[in-house]
Amino acid sequence: MEDMFRFADELGPFKIIHIYEPSVDLRAILVVDNIARGPALGGVRMAPDVSAEECFRLARAMTLKNAAADIPFGGGKLVIYGDPRMPQEKKIQKLRTLASALRYTKEYIFAPDMGTDEFCMACIKDEIGRAVGLPCGAGGIPLDEVGATGWGLAKSTEVALQYCDFELNGARLVIQGFGAVGMHAARFLTSSGAVLVGVADSRGSVYNPDGLDVDALIRLKNEGKSVHDYPEGRKLDRDAVISIPCDIWIPAARPDIINESNVHLLNTKLIIEGANIPITEGAEKLLYEAGILYVPDFIANAGGVICAASEYQGATRHAAFEAIEEKVRNNTAQVLEAAKTKGILPREAAVQLAVERVKQAMEYRRWSIFSSAPDFS
Repeated sequence: MEDMFRFADELGPFKIIHIYEPSVDLRAILVVDNIARGPALGGVRMAPDVSAEECFRLARAMTLKNAAADIPFGGGKLVIYGDPRMPQEKKIQKLRTLASALRYTKEYIFAPDMGTDEFCMACIKDEIGRAVGLPCGAGGIPLDEVGATGWGLAKSTEVALQYCDFELNGARLVIQGFGAVGMHAARFLTSSGAVLVGVADSRGSVYNPDGLDVDALIRLKNEGKSVHDYPEGRKLDRDAVISIPCDIWIPAARPDIINESNVHLLNTKLIIEGANIPITEGAEKLLYEAGILYVPDFIANAGGVICAASEYQGATRHAAFEAIEEKVRNNTAQVLEAAKTKGILPREAAVQLAVERVKQAMEYRRWSIFSSAPDFS
């Protein structure tokens, strides 16, 4: 009993569902964390090394992110064991099977995440009619294609710079993870004057203190190549990106990339957390003590979920981007100002903001964590 409820606290999780179908080699875990504010909106992540603990941590991050973004959704996460580079036919078969298995779990709304994309969401929508992050042809706002999360990171950076001693124009930028989030963050920030000097993906890093061509890097990725194939600059191993000197460092890949054992290698002034839980809490405390400012993940990278919520509510792409800018800028300012005035970590300030909003919603429910009303009305 203790092991089964080891993740439980006053906020959740409401449900942990284990999904298994051997005929298609499907193994997955869904965590519906807290749905006091509305149905759980959270991405479908596919990787060989996912776990129940990672799923819970990501689901809780979504509860906090959605509350901090002040959208009417709770938090959840779905992880699938598997290599996202598997043949497309096999991948879609798994996803359709998964969707069917969760047909009546209506408190969870599917969304894209690492290892899944708009096409995957279109297949799930076709199967059960409950997904966001759809392609344009299916009536959606394709989050990865338009760069919703990257747009939010850029807006968060602009606000965070008000608490730094340098400006965006000419600032040296390094991005760890040059996928759908990282490449758009690079595109938006360099268009405002930042200089991308270092970047990494799963196959390596490249560094050029004089600057990297973002468009050329994007073309390489679209051709299925690595940033390591970029012809100019120093080619480094994947983890070397941590120690590249810069003004702004953006982790936009996997969880716990920065921890207590390597945080001392960072050579930056500002960190904008693009990935979910990319830095351990212990490492964040060390950053704070070293005077390095950071914006927590669920504040900085909320652009994607704000866009998804806007899509679900029938908004246009233009309206979604306006909502992202307004909400991310306001929340970044609230968190950093609270951290400064109270003398607490930005993570503490962010959690306080989000938890206060979740608990306020819980006060109006018959049961605290979930609603018994049809369709969470």
